[in-house]
Amino acid sequence: MMDTYELKKAKALIIVEVIEYVPNAVVIKSIIKKTTGNISATSFDTGEAMTEKIIPFDTFVQIIDGKAEIIIDGKSNLLNTGDAIIIPAHASNIVKANERFKMISTIIKSGYE
Repeated sequence: MMDTYELKKAKALIIVEVIEYVPNAVVIKSIIKKTTGNISATSFDTGEAMTEKIIPFDTFVQIIDGKAEIIIDGKSNLLNTGDAIIIPAHASNIVKANERFKMISTIIKSGYE
């Protein structure tokens, strides 16, 4: 489920309320989407996961609600609300919800030249 509408600019947000949990689903909502990078909020219901992927950019992930498991190059990292991690460019990664959680991810696509 992908919401492609950016949020209103110059308006205060309660970031954890920007995205809702949906049963048996992963929901992604763009906060800012530009050619140079993007910021998105994602919610995962218990038992959901993103398929393993490799992207050519560093990705900063912060957990804003619940607990997540992020596997980077085969190493499991357990993150709680408030924790953050940088998924390195070109690293295989899997994001899993052993329980439901919400996260903010930031990808910056410039500066790799």
